[in-house]
Amino acid sequence: MIQPNIPETGQPRVVIVGGGFGGINLAKKLKHAPVQVVMLDRNNYHLFQPLLYQVSTAGLETDSIAFPLRGIFKNQSNFIFRMAEVTGVRPAENILETGIGELKYDYLIFATGSNTNFFGNKVIEEHAIGMKSLIEAVQIRNYVIKQFEESLLLKDEAQIKAKLSFVMVGGGPTGVELAGAFAELRKYIMPKDYPELPVSLMNIYLIEGSNRILNGMSEHSSQKSLESLQKLGVNVLCNAVVKEYDGKTLVLSNGETLSTQSLLWAAGVKGVPVAGIPAEVILPNGRIQVNEFNLVNGTQNIYAIGDIAQMVNDPKFPRGYPMVAQVAIQQGANLAENLLKTIKSSGRSPKPFKYKDLGSMATIGRNHAVAEFAGMKLSGFMAWMVWMAVHLMSLLGFRNKLVVFSNWFYRYFTFDRGTRIIIKRGAANIVKLRQTVN
Repeated sequence: MIQPNIPETGQPRVVIVGGGFGGINLAKKLKHAPVQVVMLDRNNYHLFQPLLYQVSTAGLETDSIAFPLRGIFKNQSNFIFRMAEVTGVRPAENILETGIGELKYDYLIFATGSNTNFFGNKVIEEHAIGMKSLIEAVQIRNYVIKQFEESLLLKDEAQIKAKLSFVMVGGGPTGVELAGAFAELRKYIMPKDYPELPVSLMNIYLIEGSNRILNGMSEHSSQKSLESLQKLGVNVLCNAVVKEYDGKTLVLSNGETLSTQSLLWAAGVKGVPVAGIPAEVILPNGRIQVNEFNLVNGTQNIYAIGDIAQMVNDPKFPRGYPMVAQVAIQQGANLAENLLKTIKSSGRSPKPFKYKDLGSMATIGRNHAVAEFAGMKLSGFMAWMVWMAVHLMSLLGFRNKLVVFSNWFYRYFTFDRGTRIIIKRGAANIVKLRQTVN
């Protein structure tokens, strides 16, 4: 049987499941603590998810937004990483079950993030494409370029339009940014790469179930985003919910139907808890109920941070904190501080988590973005510059920062995207995933 092969040091073992924003920040804060930090993740890299949409639209290469976890912690002597799939937990025994064997822990932290939420609609889940992983982003890129290539083989305009109609569901930042990126593909790339295809044959739709896009931001930012998207030619449909989709025809709650072979789902996310966590603390959306110290309700030494955690201790967020990176980062830092107090038996009381909202932002494309922070509401070019600066600074690794900045600089002056290639195996996978044979 495979074993994790992790040495016993006699120090308390802190096991962190997940190498996302929360897990990384927690592990970093424990660098000089008298503990052994063990991180488990199914991948050996940290993924910068806010820029996934740029990989899916051929704006960036995969290695620009991924950074090896071992590289992040190469100078942290109390850190151990193992690539593993976690399958369950036995709280009474302090045992974590994984694909590489069982692991004893003193403190266990789930920082597993979230997955695409199709709200129980299995038919839509079968035909729509989510975007929460690097593989999915590459598959989307392959699939989109493949749609263009195959459209050149068709003569019927109705068939071409169905291939080149791209629908984004969900008017949050991800949906808005995807729609803007696809609009730029149509405006700047399609005429150069596929001059035989009239631009009018490509349609982009953004569907939102509420009465406006970017619901988490102010009405001012929402309206500015709507105006920018409409200028780019995106069809924005609010107060519309997807009812049915069979891979070819999309039926909306308002009775409208769209012929499309490409449905990109950004309408929601859900937690993915592991077996063994008390069922009564798991909510329908997969999040785990925790107290103000991120301790999983009903447990003594199991914690959850970030997207997977449902903490209700602030009247501003009656349904829990938003599933965004800043919440995970701040919870990771706060939990590290509390663990240190406990381990050192300092006698000091743990510090309840208090979220500091640093603002929200979304980009709609070239020179267009909205940003809200420090009481300010920005839109247009200035907001776009702020968005770029914040995302560049948040990327891990100097190389990644340099590569992304160089790509953005090059694209700004050339109106080009440099990764418009189809990786054959990936293209086959997305066809299999979508189960569409045209």
